[in-house]
Amino acid sequence: MLLAIGSDKSGYTLKEAVKAYLTEQGHEVQDMGLIDPDGFMPYYTVASNVAGKVSGGEFEKAVLICGTGAGMCIVANKFKGVYAVVAEGSYTARMAAVVNQANILTMGGWAIAPQQAIDMVDRWLKAGFTEGFPEDRQQFLRNAFDEVRKIENDHFK
Repeated sequence: MLLAIGSDKSGYTLKEAVKAYLTEQGHEVQDMGLIDPDGFMPYYTVASNVAGKVSGGEFEKAVLICGTGAGMCIVANKFKGVYAVVAEGSYTARMAAVVNQANILTMGGWAIAPQQAIDMVDRWLKAGFTEGFPEDRQQFLRNAFDEVRKIENDHFK
């Protein structure tokens, strides 16, 4: 899978660990964030660059990492068709895909260890929308996602 990844200075070390893992797993990863650990690139610039590419269809999914994950998440969700979720654990990362069809996972470099982040990204990427739910719950989630898209369309004119 072709994935985008990006971080600011606070997420740089974690981003590098996640990027190495994803590459080892055979994913093509385009780093759109801070490249030089001694440099500076604000979270809002990184998140805008990545979310714009997801919104435009260039990437199906992306990972964003800042200090807490919250800033990246807020900015990413300003783009139509982006469903970014900040997660701090493997369960919430997986369920962001299963329940919310999240296409951007954000994490905090100050809050998450590399091995935990790798597990989170792995579970998020491998999870399918509505996976594991009975049919009635799957239908509810599909309908809910349609309703979210209607709300989105009303606000992104």
